[in-house]
Amino acid sequence: MYPAVHAATDPAKPAVVMADTGEVVTYAELDERSVQLARVLAARGLRRGDRVALFAENHPRWFEVVWAALRSGLYLVTVNRHLSAEEAAYIVNDSESRALITSHHLAGVASAMLADLPGCDVRLMFDGLMVGFESYEGALEGQSSEPLDDQPRGDMMLYSSGTTGRPKGIKRELRDLQVDDPAGAGMSLLERHILGMDETSVFLTPAPLYHAAPLAWSTGVHELGGTVVIMGRFDPETFLAVVERERVTHTQVVPTMMIRLLALPQDVRGSYDLSSLRGLVHAAAPCPPEAKRQMIEWLGPIVAEYYSGTEGGGLTLITSEEWLAHPGSVGRPLMGVVHICAEDGTELGPGEIGTVFFGQDTEPFQYHGDPAKTAESRHPEHPWWTTLGDDGYVDDEGYLYLTDRRSFTIISGGVNIYPAEIESVLIMHPKVADVAVFGLPDPEMGEFVQAVVQLEDGVAEDEGLVEELLAYGREHLAGYKLPRAIEVRDQLPRLPTGKLYKRELREEYLARMRS
Repeated sequence: MYPAVHAATDPAKPAVVMADTGEVVTYAELDERSVQLARVLAARGLRRGDRVALFAENHPRWFEVVWAALRSGLYLVTVNRHLSAEEAAYIVNDSESRALITSHHLAGVASAMLADLPGCDVRLMFDGLMVGFESYEGALEGQSSEPLDDQPRGDMMLYSSGTTGRPKGIKRELRDLQVDDPAGAGMSLLERHILGMDETSVFLTPAPLYHAAPLAWSTGVHELGGTVVIMGRFDPETFLAVVERERVTHTQVVPTMMIRLLALPQDVRGSYDLSSLRGLVHAAAPCPPEAKRQMIEWLGPIVAEYYSGTEGGGLTLITSEEWLAHPGSVGRPLMGVVHICAEDGTELGPGEIGTVFFGQDTEPFQYHGDPAKTAESRHPEHPWWTTLGDDGYVDDEGYLYLTDRRSFTIISGGVNIYPAEIESVLIMHPKVADVAVFGLPDPEMGEFVQAVVQLEDGVAEDEGLVEELLAYGREHLAGYKLPRAIEVRDQLPRLPTGKLYKRELREEYLARMRS
């Protein structure tokens, strides 16, 4: 189902609640505004298969844009609100988005993007106006709330890393369905199965909506007819207060959030009524086993974990009871069939470590504009088997265990950070001859960003060098991507072929931390 169905049966029911302000968007309002925006986009010439980019903080307007795209046959491209103008413009251009919708809160960055968006001529801004943008509210005003005759089901086109360090769009072929076709239902099917969610569910998302998981889970809740409660930013005690106040039934978090919740004093945790909570699901990064065990002891057997990716090639799930019996596992597959394969593609048996592939019965995703990266994600003999690049094994009962993550991707606070992107920026500094970036363990964030640089011949290290490199990085990168530590070395370990031996370098730093 989709919002129009719930708007007809229960128009005053909250579809969205903003936790910080209490602002409510009802199903009637969500349906009407998404129809009006769909009409605006159609009038501006957008057609099935076109892209619309959304660049905004967590905001009541978010799902108006989401459902306008999904009921118009459009791909929705979400842009990380923390990106620099250069980074954000790259995604809008690379996705070939014909429309950009943003907020006045991000007006400075959005305005700086304009000169670099030659193909994006539909530009709407809500909550205010800047030169080069049309008023979002003004564009919707006076539009009919009658749905268009044709409402093809759209999809998300979210961005992940590319072979050059630049993000790449993950694109799936649109299915020949209308938005009200039950066959088009997305995350809601899994939400029913994983956590028993339904129209009575109140789902709390404390994470940024531009990420795949919060966006997918929240959209699924709207398919079910439940209520999505949105936090502007995560704060552990505020999270507990929102669960109590809004009678939250389900939530999706990352391990860093769990660690911060557990760090609250016992009397603080015990002072909030969490009895409404029926399910907490986590993913996005490895969870320290002790933290997982403590969460189950605190909340009861309502903690579930899944393993998947933005690519959507497959998904595993493990419940609290299963995890206690199989600690460290990420579960058994709910979507796709798990295959563990050697480097030559040979399928391995239980207990043998290899690359994790998901086999599926529908045509897999493509990395937009990157056939090489697409090919890397496929099994050499089975083109509908895809991998995220992770290694692992399955036990005799079919439970999957991950032994390594995709090549050196840094996961900090549940957010993927791609070393190649940072390296490609720092190497352009005139004093830098070579650079390596990798993640090192952090007790709260999971990992932090470590950079190691080799200076150009004749360049001496001085007290201001690190700050100079960080200042340079700030011109091109979002703040969360900046290295926490930068160290200078005489030479980086490269093979005769020129390949950087990063694994050896990282192991050296890990050994140093352990000693």
